[in-house]
Amino acid sequence: MCFTMDPIVDFRSDTLTQPCEAMRDAMARALVGDDVFGEDPTVNRLEEKVAVLLGKEKSLFVPSGTMANLLAVLTHTRPGDEVILGAGTHPFNYESGGASALAGVQLHPLVEDGACYTPEQLDGRVRPPDPHFAPVSLAMIENTHNRGGGRIVDLERVHSIQAVARKHGLALHLDGARLMNAVVATGIPADQWSQGFDSVSTCFSKGLGAPVGSVLAGPASFIHRARRFRKMLGGGMRQAGILAAAAIYALDNNVTRLADDHSRAKKLVQTLQKIDNVVVDEAQTNIVIFTLSDPIPEASVILSRLKKRGVLALAVAPRTIRLVVHLNVDEHQIDHAGSVLKESIAGLPS
Repeated sequence: MCFTMDPIVDFRSDTLTQPCEAMRDAMARALVGDDVFGEDPTVNRLEEKVAVLLGKEKSLFVPSGTMANLLAVLTHTRPGDEVILGAGTHPFNYESGGASALAGVQLHPLVEDGACYTPEQLDGRVRPPDPHFAPVSLAMIENTHNRGGGRIVDLERVHSIQAVARKHGLALHLDGARLMNAVVATGIPADQWSQGFDSVSTCFSKGLGAPVGSVLAGPASFIHRARRFRKMLGGGMRQAGILAAAAIYALDNNVTRLADDHSRAKKLVQTLQKIDNVVVDEAQTNIVIFTLSDPIPEASVILSRLKKRGVLALAVAPRTIRLVVHLNVDEHQIDHAGSVLKESIAGLPS
C-alpha cells in the first residue's frame, strides 16, 4: 500500500498521491541517459510502451499534462488559428491561457451537454473560409471530464464528433489525463478510446500515482515536430529515466486498482444522497461533485468545517464541492469522511 505523509483525508485532487516504496525503488534503480539526445533507455522504454498502449506510432514524455496539451496545440495549429473545445475542459480553464499566449490561437469554447459538446454544436461552429474568420484547425475533447465529475464521454459521442471533424478537415486531440479511469470503468481498451484522434495525452501523476509526468502520442512526424516545441518550452529533461521509471511502475501496477477508487467514490455518493438539500451527481469514476442548496451554508463554510475534522476538499463554484478519490484514500478513510460530511453539512450524527 502506498503511504501518506499526513493522516488527513485529502480529497482535493488525485495529484496528491505519494509514491510507494516499490515505486521509489524502481526510480532509484532506473537506467538513465540524456533524454534530449534520445539516450535515456528508461524514457525510451516508457515512450514505446505508451505508444503501443494508445495505438499510436510514437509518444513523447513531458513534465505535465498542461505541457502535453500545449504541445498538441502548437503542433497542430499555426498562430491565428481557432481551436474548438468544451467550456468546462482543462485546457480552457486550468492551463493559464497557454494556448493563446504561446501558440497564438483563438480558443472557441462550446457549452457542454453533460461532459462534452455535441456533434451538432461542432458542425455549426466551424465557419467557412473567409478573410474575416480565424481558420478552425483543431478540436479537442477531455475524457474523462474533470469538471464534469469524472464523467466518461461515451464512444458513440466521440465517434460522432470525429466524423464531423473529419468532414471539416480538423485535427483532433484527446486530453486523456484520466483516460485510464475510463478504461477501467468501461473495460474498453485505451487504444479504442484514442482511435480516430490525431493526438492524445495521458497523465501518470493523477490516479496512477507517479510523482511527475505525462505523455503526448501520435504519428511519428507529429511527435518529431512536438519534440522541438518541448525543447522550446523548456521541457527537454536530461536523466529523466528516474521519472519515467515511476510512470512505468504506475502503468504496470496502478491501473486495475483504479476500480477501488471508483467504488469508494460511489460510496461517498451514497452518503451524500442521504443528506437533505444536497444534489450529488452519480460517480462514474473517481470524482464526486455535489451542490448545496439553502439552508445549507455556502461551500467555503462547509470546507472550513470539513478541514477542522481533517477532511480536505475543493470548491469548484460558490455552492459546489469536488471530492477526488485516489490511491492514498483507503476504505477506513472513506467511512470516516462519510461521517464527517454528514456532520459538517447537516449536523447529522455519524
